[in-house]
Amino acid sequence: MSIESEQRAPARAKVLEVRDLVVRFAARGSWRHRGAVKAVDGVSFDIEQGEILALVGESGCGKSTIALAVMRLLEPTSGRIISGGENLATLRGRALRRARRRIQMIFQDPFGSLNSRQTVFDTVAEPLIIHKMGATSDERRTMVMDALDLAHLRPPQRLAQSYPHELSGGQRQRVAIASAMVMRPELVIADEPVSMLDVSARAGILRLMMDLRDRLGTSYLFITHDLAVAWVVADRIAVVYLGRIVEIGPATSLVEQPAHPYTKALLSVSGGDDVGPDGELIEALPGETPSAANVPEGCRFHPRCPRYVELGMPEQCRSVDPHLHVIRRASAPRPDSAVLSSHEAACHFASEESQ
Repeated sequence: MSIESEQRAPARAKVLEVRDLVVRFAARGSWRHRGAVKAVDGVSFDIEQGEILALVGESGCGKSTIALAVMRLLEPTSGRIISGGENLATLRGRALRRARRRIQMIFQDPFGSLNSRQTVFDTVAEPLIIHKMGATSDERRTMVMDALDLAHLRPPQRLAQSYPHELSGGQRQRVAIASAMVMRPELVIADEPVSMLDVSARAGILRLMMDLRDRLGTSYLFITHDLAVAWVVADRIAVVYLGRIVEIGPATSLVEQPAHPYTKALLSVSGGDDVGPDGELIEALPGETPSAANVPEGCRFHPRCPRYVELGMPEQCRSVDPHLHVIRRASAPRPDSAVLSSHEAACHFASEESQ
């Protein structure tokens, strides 16, 4: 059976559960100033089958570190990463390799992520060989051609013999998608998959990813600094600041009624000239993003928060670390979602609204 002929399954089961994920690195410097960089500081979220969850934030906020930790390309300091009933955070060796069949990754730079010495065919076939999928070479060839066709690399027989330098940026990213999809994973982690493409190629890649979700039930953890892109593709959005989720909810609710001041700042410059090439905000907020090695006391956003200044710099913001709480109850992000989704924010002055 080809990949294309499969139908999307009801999006009800959870394909990923992340609980209290922490990733810390040793800080550089003299022994007097040595400490820990809190790259990810207690992050929790779920992803349903067929759901797209976007992680959004400035460069350096920790969103890509979360993705790499879920893939176990970085070792988590603590926390649980549940997929297929297994805690990926504790798996080793063959057990981890088997689990990785369920989760694949698409990287930001399609040229850098592909081996320039391998043909497109060899690139897409490599995961099948590593994971010993396909009983014969003919069966693997069929699976590769199906994946190339699914990624709209047509005719697949001709493009299969091409090398990365012979392809456009959009085609190279489609090869990366085909390589991820050839094993039919439950979850694809897409780390800034369109940020290095031109506008036309970007639209095509986003349409392809959403089409694969609709046809195959593929789930995505979509990493981006562009809230406008997240709004287009995602069912839910989680906004990340200094290693922690500060707001999460259905995409429409979060964009139309943002509750956290940082989310409002992202929205104010989303897709505009105030966003730098690496996703940093330019003059949208006062000051610079604090170092993850020296997270401010209390609310980690308060040194840059317009609301904090407007309210007269309340002591609560400086001394008490706010946690996510429900702002409003929202309807299910998709008609086939199993559960209702709440809109939550980590702000002392984002009050709950009754429905």
